[in-house]
Amino acid sequence: MPLVAPNLDDRRFEDILAEAKSLIPRYAPQWTDYNESDPGITLLELFSWLTELTIYRLNRVPERNYIKFLELLGITPKPAEPARVELTFTPSRHDVPLVIVPPGTEVATAAHGPEKPLVFETDEALLVLGATLAAIQSFDGFSYFVETTKNNAAGQWFYPFGPHARPDAALLLGFDSPVSLPADQFHLAVHVATEGLTPEGHHCDLDLAAMPLAADIRWEYWNGQAWRPLSLDKDETRAFTRSGHIYFRGPGASAVKAKLGGVPAMLYWLRARLASSGYDMAPRVASALINTVRATQAQTVHDEVLGGSDGRPNQSYQLSSAPVLTLDKPVMVAGADGKRVTVTSLRLEIDEGSGFQVWQQVDDFDASGPYDPHYTLDRTTGQIQFGAARIPVANPANPSANIIARLYRYGGGAAGNAGADTITQIQNFVAGIDGVTHALPAAGGSDEESVDDAKRRAPLVLKSRDRAVTAEDFEYLAQQTPGVRIRRAKALPLVHPKYRGMQVPGVVSVIVVPESDAPNPLPGEATLRLVCAHLNVHRLLTTELYVIPPVYRKVKIVAEVAVRLDADLSEVKTSVLSNLVGYFHPLTGGEDGAGWPFGGPIFYSDVMARVLGTAGVARVLNSNLTIWLDDVAQPVCQDVPLCDGELLYSDQHDIRVSYVTK
Repeated sequence: MPLVAPNLDDRRFEDILAEAKSLIPRYAPQWTDYNESDPGITLLELFSWLTELTIYRLNRVPERNYIKFLELLGITPKPAEPARVELTFTPSRHDVPLVIVPPGTEVATAAHGPEKPLVFETDEALLVLGATLAAIQSFDGFSYFVETTKNNAAGQWFYPFGPHARPDAALLLGFDSPVSLPADQFHLAVHVATEGLTPEGHHCDLDLAAMPLAADIRWEYWNGQAWRPLSLDKDETRAFTRSGHIYFRGPGASAVKAKLGGVPAMLYWLRARLASSGYDMAPRVASALINTVRATQAQTVHDEVLGGSDGRPNQSYQLSSAPVLTLDKPVMVAGADGKRVTVTSLRLEIDEGSGFQVWQQVDDFDASGPYDPHYTLDRTTGQIQFGAARIPVANPANPSANIIARLYRYGGGAAGNAGADTITQIQNFVAGIDGVTHALPAAGGSDEESVDDAKRRAPLVLKSRDRAVTAEDFEYLAQQTPGVRIRRAKALPLVHPKYRGMQVPGVVSVIVVPESDAPNPLPGEATLRLVCAHLNVHRLLTTELYVIPPVYRKVKIVAEVAVRLDADLSEVKTSVLSNLVGYFHPLTGGEDGAGWPFGGPIFYSDVMARVLGTAGVARVLNSNLTIWLDDVAQPVCQDVPLCDGELLYSDQHDIRVSYVTK
């Protein structure tokens, strides 16, 4: 969204003078004579008059200057971010070893009325197995436990290696297929259950890829007589300690069907065996799925002709679709002069007579030389801008089509956070695929930043100077993490996530609350990693930094409300419930509507005032209002304290209504 002009400052002489007088008790309490005969008051009147003149003159300056000042600071509203989802494809035949779903396969939600369907693209190629994952069982070293029903059942989870995760414990996957298993790569999508566990913090100066794993896991298959090793390509779950994908090579025709453990069916068996175990806590798995791939709410555009250069400076061109998304991984290509060009969102190519060459996208032209093939891109609007130094040369052989957007992706928005099993319409023809579904909802989508929020960032940009020193710096920079939308952040100096209640010198823990429609927004694994990586660049070398999700306390209000005779019982009850849910909301609650304050206590009188302030409410019967915190009733007429950094949320309240009696 482009920046719009701010509202004018309409304060007059009287307003400025009154404001100045109101500040006297704060800064000069000894000053008690406010009469016009006092020399100090005379000076205040003089400066108020000068200030009014200055405001008048500033309001006459084109408001474009204010917008340009923000642009000079690099402050423009953040574009929308896309939602992501895990899609599971179903093959149409099970007697075929595998079917390939190419990257960029489009799957959409069903259209409803005038609303356009949401389109998602797969992020990588997927080898869909014809075999079905017919059984899952865990082996704790002594006994087998069939976990097939629990796998992917809502609200259920299981221990893949038993509750103690001893060496030689194993997770066994049984595949049913009329033909042999393929020797190609298997994709296993694992979702780790974290409900009820202490939120995990991320140490921001650690490269997780270089850190040792909590366990040594060996992947194997059953050949009819013994377990034989499989080749592991990549384990994003870090030994089942976090959600991610596991990639390993299939056994091919070497696997033999057998009856193992507590499953009576003849199946092909693969297993993940603990060769050694060093878990602090046995891992818990909510689901382990095959034929599943990540997808992003985005669409890819190829070879879009933008027009031809006329050789003049400051040319601009418009992409047909926006907002433009950043690529998951930058792509390195060779530029016109042999230098490496980094493509982060748009691959722009220009033919100046010697063939199409890739130009480099930059944030601005401040560091660009007269021979640098640079351009800028406004991701929100899709506008491409060239400078006045290095101008695209006009090409007489191709005068109207020598500038091409070779590749970019667009999409994003909070609307992309589609519910479970709603993204089911395959837009491309993929032979051998019968359908697609997803058990978990899409998440991570957010709308573009409002202009007012962008303006509020201006003083913080000047104050932080791109370095995290104060708690406010950490909070501001966390909210500026590229690629994610962090609505709120709270820095807790001297707080270590594993040692709450103790002051640990040199430690800063940053709580982040993402943009979300959930009543208790929680950052995902990828969000915590991105914020960590961003803050790690800006922190001081001596700061030990952690990024952690918020700790939520569930609040519930139980009250009996008397309703005025001229009001509707149902409407009043709905209004009271909506008022309370909004009041305790972590993003939009609190007295100022900016979210419930971190660690802010629940004041009994404020809750009572919220209920009584609802239109149509006459009184609370017998002052019968009780605050419940985490399903525990709190003492009546007493405030409820919270620990430092905790937030509130609510999804329901118990409000009983009746008409007032005379």
